Amino acid sequence: MRDFISIPLHTRMDWKKSLKEKLQRDNYVRKSEQEMKEEEMSLFTNYYTEWKGGGKDSSAQNIPRFYYRLPAEDEVLQQKLREESRAVFLQRKSRELLDNEELQNLWFLLDKHQSPPMIGEEAMINYTNFQTVGEKAGEKCKTFFTPKVFSKLVHNDAYGRISIMQFFNYVMRKVWLHQTRIGLSLYDVAGQGYLRESDLENYILELIPTLPQLDGLEKSFYSFYVCTAVRKFFFFLDPLRTGKIKIQDILACSFLDDLLELRDEDLSKESQESNWFSAPSALRVYGQYLNLDKDHNGMLSKEELSRYGTGTLTCVFLDRVFQECLTYDGEMDYKTYLDFVLALENRKEPAALQYIFKLLDIENKGSLNVFSLNFFFRAIQEQMKIHGQEAVSFQDVKDEIFDMVKPKDPLRITLQDLIQSSQGDTVCSILIDLNGFWTYENREVLVANDGESPPDIDDT
Repeated sequence: MRDFISIPLHTRMDWKKSLKEKLQRDNYVRKSEQEMKEEEMSLFTNYYTEWKGGGKDSSAQNIPRFYYRLPAEDEVLQQKLREESRAVFLQRKSRELLDNEELQNLWFLLDKHQSPPMIGEEAMINYTNFQTVGEKAGEKCKTFFTPKVFSKLVHNDAYGRISIMQFFNYVMRKVWLHQTRIGLSLYDVAGQGYLRESDLENYILELIPTLPQLDGLEKSFYSFYVCTAVRKFFFFLDPLRTGKIKIQDILACSFLDDLLELRDEDLSKESQESNWFSAPSALRVYGQYLNLDKDHNGMLSKEELSRYGTGTLTCVFLDRVFQECLTYDGEMDYKTYLDFVLALENRKEPAALQYIFKLLDIENKGSLNVFSLNFFFRAIQEQMKIHGQEAVSFQDVKDEIFDMVKPKDPLRITLQDLIQSSQGDTVCSILIDLNGFWTYENREVLVANDGESPPDIDDT
């Protein structure tokens, strides 16, 4: 400090002057704040890219493109190109499948290379001969002749062989699945692996002439038949009501098998009656709808729907149906009616339980508490009084329901609890249908009668 003070004033002035001259000689120009920020960002980007390995040789720059924007409605050329490309792709996939002649040749080779002894009348084949057939069968069959497929079909045979018939059925099933997938994909307008309601309607409409069991249907009924068939797919496979179903889900369920079963000209009457897609079943459902429609306006009011089945559904439950389901000026159309029928005829199925549970969940809390159960059971008690029967205590019924379901939370029942308990159909019947409650109450008598049809509630 002493040294600084002792420096003469004129010397300090020389330093300031020298510094100014130095800056001027270096052509120093003061940068604006915006320029400094831009320079800072540029340096940061360069350092960050270098740190992340984003140089010219980075593998990140070699990632193939995986997203392709779908063409807009006004991009006609791109849409046509995409449609043609998909059609060519599906045709190529179709040519890769085994045709009838190739399947016959495969059966001939399998039969020729069977490995004795036979099990009864069933021919068997060991792995060595299995490989031999695979080499002779041709390129298209290679995917079927793998160790994995063989091991799947081995069943406790002392010689480690597989059944030729089981293997051939496996091949036939695989070929059928691929053929069906290609057929469904032709109706996938969006090309995204799912079918909209209109897509599936077109598929089934064009399928009708190929199903001998539907030959008796009048063309005027086709639209109602298609609607009836499509609703089953969407009711069970689209629980979130997104308006589309994955093609994989259609192939994985049994509905398509039931539909294509109608190709069998010798299908028994019992099989037809139990098949939702058969002509008798579709006519039965539509006939019930027409019988309920007393004013013939093509729609059902709450009063008209109350006569559904045995006519013992409670008014409270029907109120909830018209509150929650899609209606038009307070009346139900055929499509909404189909959902209603599918739910009540398949009460053991999760999709049906979900439908009914939504109606029972009056507080929209995702669970049923004692209040909810009492709310619906009061209507059952009122109907019992009307029919001159002694009312049953709600406390007893409530305890029985909780004992049947065994929910995780002892105070409330969730949809998952109902499904896991395998008693969901019984619980729903107790709460919404007097006849269902009466059947439950008299279950021991009905079992004693050894399967005799239970009398109607009015007969007791």
